[in-house]
Amino acid sequence: MKKIYTIFALSAASVAFSQIQKVEPAFWWKGMKNPELQILVYGKDIAQNEIELSDGIQIKDIQKVENPNYLFVTVNTNEINVPKFKINLKKGKKNISSYTYELKQRAPGSADRESFTSKDVMYLIMPDRFANGDEKNDSRPDLIEKADRSLPNGRHGGDLRGIINNLDYIQNLGATSVWLTPVNEDNEKVYSYHGYAQTDLYKIDGRYGTNEEYRELSQKLNKRNMKLVMDYVTNHWGVSHWIIKDLPSKDWIHWFDEGKNGFYRSNYKTTTQFDTNASEIDKKYALDGWFDTTMPDVNQKNPLVLKYLTQNAIWWIEYAELGGLRVDTYPYNDKEGMAKWAKAITDEYPKFNIVGETWLYTAGQISAWQKNSKTGEAAGYNSNLPSVMDFMLFADMPKALKEKEGWDSGMIKIYNVFTSDFLYPDINNLLVFFENHDTERWNEIFNADPKAYKMALTMISTVRGIPQIYYGSEIGMRGDKTKGGDADIRRDFPGGWKSDAQNAFNPSSQTPGQKEFYQFSQKLLNWRKGKEVIHTGKTKNYVPQEGVFVYFRYDTKDNVMVVINNNEKDQTLDLKRFAESLHGVTKGKDVISGKEFSMEKSLTIPAKTPMIIELLN
Repeated sequence: MKKIYTIFALSAASVAFSQIQKVEPAFWWKGMKNPELQILVYGKDIAQNEIELSDGIQIKDIQKVENPNYLFVTVNTNEINVPKFKINLKKGKKNISSYTYELKQRAPGSADRESFTSKDVMYLIMPDRFANGDEKNDSRPDLIEKADRSLPNGRHGGDLRGIINNLDYIQNLGATSVWLTPVNEDNEKVYSYHGYAQTDLYKIDGRYGTNEEYRELSQKLNKRNMKLVMDYVTNHWGVSHWIIKDLPSKDWIHWFDEGKNGFYRSNYKTTTQFDTNASEIDKKYALDGWFDTTMPDVNQKNPLVLKYLTQNAIWWIEYAELGGLRVDTYPYNDKEGMAKWAKAITDEYPKFNIVGETWLYTAGQISAWQKNSKTGEAAGYNSNLPSVMDFMLFADMPKALKEKEGWDSGMIKIYNVFTSDFLYPDINNLLVFFENHDTERWNEIFNADPKAYKMALTMISTVRGIPQIYYGSEIGMRGDKTKGGDADIRRDFPGGWKSDAQNAFNPSSQTPGQKEFYQFSQKLLNWRKGKEVIHTGKTKNYVPQEGVFVYFRYDTKDNVMVVINNNEKDQTLDLKRFAESLHGVTKGKDVISGKEFSMEKSLTIPAKTPMIIELLN
């Protein structure tokens, strides 16, 4: 009897271990253009058992990997005619574990969803630092780092509810899309507030809220004709990600045997991606190296990894009704894998926009990452990525406004950026900005000078592309990255916490200084909403003279003259120089001041001032 009992105990232990512990994606949808679905099934030694689907559903493929805790099950959803079916784990004829899988119906028109375009203004928020709408979720027992607002690099308690509560503020400002830095679970011990070391790609971090609240935010934005843009990270995950802690295979991430726990820091030289003379070792360390010890570098060359990332992105688009993706550290990924990733998403959603963080400094390098780029084609590559970030404009804007005017200094730098526009296959689909969550605050560089801010905001709001502004700049917020690090450029928005002494979300309680920034921003951005000529019109540039840059945005219906005077003195322009763009127009109206001007002979523009002049017939 003792022997029989021992065998029974071992059998029971085996069954206990072989349970379905996790399934990803947890559910899917019928009616996708690509009907093939790969389901990750996870459990202790699960590969030692058999998988069977209920209702006679056929399995297209089962893939095992090095780690017996994983099975990857592929099905054709077009062949499944029930809303729910069971994934059964079997040992012989015995069913030892089951998971009920659901195929939901897609929302009407889901495939044709609109996305952000040059009609939009994108408002970038770091959720932990914006507003605390639910103090109950500031700390959670299942998540390591607790809220402590006294720590600059700690969690401060901002959340999704805080953003939902302030949608009126964002909409009234004139923004039409909202980009949040990552809000998926980041369960690292410290410095987790930024969200870029994600530990669960299918779950919103509990300190921000729930998956349902994230979808609620998106739906409420959509009702306002606004869009939610997810910050998506394909290049790296957090070291505490549940998959990283139990890798399906060693090549799921880039592992360096010479480094501790596989770590080797990237050299960050992503220009090697298109350098035909680059050494292989430099390319390897750029693309396969890790961002930090807490951020293992994910291997998109592994087909299972790429499928996982593709399905996860599509899952969030469909579930949360997203209006776009911003992809972090785009050139650090395997570019062939990412071309497949981008194509799979845009095949599923033809109008969907994805902007990549292409942190490079020449138009030739940046443009190579945009879909159908001729520079990319010269290297035998098409990224399939619709939009890129104009880091060249970002880098040269502060230099242009700070430098003395010269042959190659001052405002000519801005002009020179636009002389490379011919390299971009879709010039209106560039994200244009003068700061973000990784850069020095513009208002710190210029000592919170509203004149410098107004010139910068005018430029990104009237040139080709999609303007992106960073939360708080519209009220003059500062932050010194050099002295205070990232935490200082990610300060809490005043009024986002009940204990705050002042509430800048309410225009009536803004300080006089905040009001000057805010009112200018609000007027300009709301004017931009209805100006098709700014969204899609052509551009005519005039070479800067005496620190004054003039350009026109025009189409068959409308004509707008933009003048940026960066000179310390008032400047009077002889309008004969602009005759080919003025077309005999005799009057103009400044958008900001509302004043009308004669456009027959000359125009005087005050020092350090932008003007946007609507030309009147």
